[in-house]
Amino acid sequence: MSNQHEYNIETVWTGSSEGPTTSYEGYSREYLVSIPGKPDLRGTADPIFRGDPALHNPEDLLVAALSTCHMLSYLAICARAGLPVVSYSDKATGIMAMKEGQIRFTDVLLRPVVVIGAGADLNRASLFHSEAHHVCFIANSVNFPVRHEAEMSQAAGR
Repeated sequence: MSNQHEYNIETVWTGSSEGPTTSYEGYSREYLVSIPGKPDLRGTADPIFRGDPALHNPEDLLVAALSTCHMLSYLAICARAGLPVVSYSDKATGIMAMKEGQIRFTDVLLRPVVVIGAGADLNRASLFHSEAHHVCFIANSVNFPVRHEAEMSQAAGR
């Protein structure tokens, strides 16, 4: 496995079809992200920045990237350790605020709800969240805290 991975996308401002940027209030923020071999993603600005609330925005996608990276890291660690995960969900929250004169993300809280197989080691499964955080390359790429408050339980079983 190479130490370097390349990701290629194309972003096109599709809002230009509604007219040029003649005023801040008057232009469409809609865009299209194309990734080879995958469905296109329509997006816009966050509604607070005059975007369409029905479309994805970069802020949502950043929080989603952190949540899914943690989940995939966690599942891989559990699988390699032979620890059965029965279900996993997360209700993550990202906070943007003014800091050092710029609006930026200041915190993301992941709230994984994980059910492991009956008889599996619940304490060990809980500890794997710290390891997942450590290996999540998205969390390692941001300059704000990414915290996790996991809710763990075991499936009913024999």
